[in-house]
Amino acid sequence: MISRHSPKPEFEGMTLAEIAKHNHSTAEESTIDLFLESDGGVILHTYSEDDVETIAQSSLISVGSDGSSLSTEGPLSSGKPHPRNFGTFPRFIRKFCREKNLISLTEAIRKMTSLPASRLGLLNRGRIAPGFAADIVIFNKNEITDNATFDEPFRYPSGINDVFVNGIHSIKSGKYTGKKHGRLITNFGD
Repeated sequence: MISRHSPKPEFEGMTLAEIAKHNHSTAEESTIDLFLESDGGVILHTYSEDDVETIAQSSLISVGSDGSSLSTEGPLSSGKPHPRNFGTFPRFIRKFCREKNLISLTEAIRKMTSLPASRLGLLNRGRIAPGFAADIVIFNKNEITDNATFDEPFRYPSGINDVFVNGIHSIKSGKYTGKKHGRLITNFGD
């Protein structure tokens, strides 16, 4: 699926097969044409659902995303990006904890916090403890869900009430406070 193609934004959200039909060509020819016109972005579907469930249950697997920093408005709101940009963590909790009951909520939170922080060498993150960055998300475990879809990828999750970034209240009662207290990590010991 094409997620971004500035020369022909009408192709964003379409599969190569759909574009080929539109162009009266093959998927291979359309792929080459798109590549020659401009750089762009694609979404690939490569894992079976059974594989994803097996991987998600492993105690060795962290939950993360290679998503981008996007917005629902302005220059960071273009294209048809992968919905993971707006819902990776809520989706994991909804799907694997609440709906499929494959992982406990405690284990899911560990996979999203202390496990990746320790693997990345982030010494003062991933846990609530003295001297650690106070990055805290307060959510309703029965309501947290991803709302972004492939058709509508710019949708924020629901069920998240409050977010603290380095101890500063950034989302309060579901509303953005305008306070930005995040910072670039350049030394993983910080």
